[in-house]
Formats: sequence, C-alpha cells, structure tokens
Amino acid sequence: MKPARSPRTAAAGASHRLRIIGGQWKRTPIPVPEGEGLRPTPDRVRETLFNWLGQQLDGLSCLDLFAGSGALSFEAASRGAARVVAVDRSRAAIASIRALAGKLGAGTILALAADALVHAERAARDGERFDLVFLDPPFRDGWIERSLPLALQLLRPGGRIYVEAEDDITPLAAELGLATLRHDRAGQVHYHLLSCPPPDGAGADLPPGSLTT
Repeated sequence: MKPARSPRTAAAGASHRLRIIGGQWKRTPIPVPEGEGLRPTPDRVRETLFNWLGQQLDGLSCLDLFAGSGALSFEAASRGAARVVAVDRSRAAIASIRALAGKLGAGTILALAADALVHAERAARDGERFDLVFLDPPFRDGWIERSLPLALQLLRPGGRIYVEAEDDITPLAAELGLATLRHDRAGQVHYHLLSCPPPDGAGADLPPGSLTT
C-alpha cells in the first residue's frame, strides 16, 4: 500500500467513494480496503491522465506497479486494454482488486500479491514488455529512483510511463532517456506522462495522447 507523507484521514474517507470514471464500467464503485497511508489516484487526476492518453486503450498491455486500490488498472481495462497486470505487496489490496475484477468479468486484469520491485526485475529478465506502465510508489525513501529504471526496462519502444511523485521528476526522466510529454500538479502530488522514444524516430510524429502497440 502507499504510505503518504502526512495523516490522510479526510482523504481516506474520500477514497472510499472512488469510481471508475470512463469506459464500459464507468461509474462502477471501486472498493478501497482499510489500510494506513492508502493514497489512491484522485478522480480529477485520473480524468486528466486519460485525457492525455486518449480514452481508448484498445489492445494495449499495461502494468500497474504499486497498484493499491487498483483504480488505474480498472480505468485501463474499462477502456479496452487487452492485458493489465496489477502488482501490490498488500494481500488485502490484491484480494479487493480480484473481487471487483471477478464481479465485472474483467478477465484482462491479473492481480498479483508481490513486491513491486522484485516482480519488475523478474519480468524484465523474462522479457516481458508493456505499452503502458503506471508507477505510483510510496513517497520518499528513493522509490522513484529505484522503480523508474525498472519500469523503463519493461517498456516497449514508443510506450508510456505514468508517474506520481512528491516532486517534479523531469530531470531524472531526462537522465534515463525518457521524454516528459505532460506534467501537472495536484496539491502535493506531481504527476507525469513519460515516453520511451521509438528506435530511429519511428512513430515520432504521433501526438502525445497516442500509444503505439
């Protein structure tokens, strides 16, 4: 689960009213298990993200590291993603994601109880690649610095990484060879859409909201 930087009592109450905001399961409530420091991506931020990405993710393969409530996983699956892997070390969170996926018949969602970094390292060794990676790790303690390079290894050329962080990570992204397509801020949270440039400029003329497969 995602430790926050400060007490989140009010936010926790709001998080229990999470809903899928787009796609075939629009307005479906997303259960949020009790847990200290849970920090689901707010509705307004998710709405902005999927305006950036485009509302349809048909056929894409997505990875949601540090999945928490699974809100980003469900948004992607609701919009037609062909495969969504949701990873979180909290068994309660994964059980909640699996329960809702079963209720919706969302067979494209695979929810795994695992350490996000260990899973990412293993997946990279096994040659798994994704079109879109959601990266929303705990704040502080160097999680972004450790997880973003792994996310890059798992990305297909021309793919995207969505990152939530406590600071602007544009300089770090540039060091890794990632282009920052979009960056905004909501309260204390900076959120970014990063791109892995395709080889030889292939697909470089695609608009920021388009994803290659």
